[in-house]
Amino acid sequence: MSDDFEYVGFWIRFAASMIDTVMVLCITTPLLAKIYGLGYFMGESPGLIAGPADFVISWVLPAVAIIAFWLARQATPGKMVFKAKVVDAKSGGPLTLGQSLVRYLGYFVSTIPLGLGLIWVGIDAKKQGWHDKIAGTVVIRAKPPGPEPVRFEKQ
Repeated sequence: MSDDFEYVGFWIRFAASMIDTVMVLCITTPLLAKIYGLGYFMGESPGLIAGPADFVISWVLPAVAIIAFWLARQATPGKMVFKAKVVDAKSGGPLTLGQSLVRYLGYFVSTIPLGLGLIWVGIDAKKQGWHDKIAGTVVIRAKPPGPEPVRFEKQ
């Protein structure tokens, strides 16, 4: 890895995912409320998926949007706020469609065991979650400039 970049750690990635989650909710919530009514959010739906529109809006639309952002911009809007990019772990280049699909599905693997695969970002040397390891990706950003050196006036 170049000395000009650093791996992005847990808290920045957590903040980026919160930004992305709020953005997804701002799009999906009004659509779901319009189609299924407010009872949808009160647990009145018959199961995990209330119907075909629910499946498309809640599962397919976010997956397509996230993968499209990774392919087009190497980052979701949340990661863009922090100038972070998701790249191939070996080359540092853009993700392939296959890597993007595997990485997205890897989020489920990372989340299911009490979020351990996501928390892994905080303890891994390359700040990789399980979804990153499975897909062969890392999240990087340009290193911020160091502190200004101390200078005193000569007397």
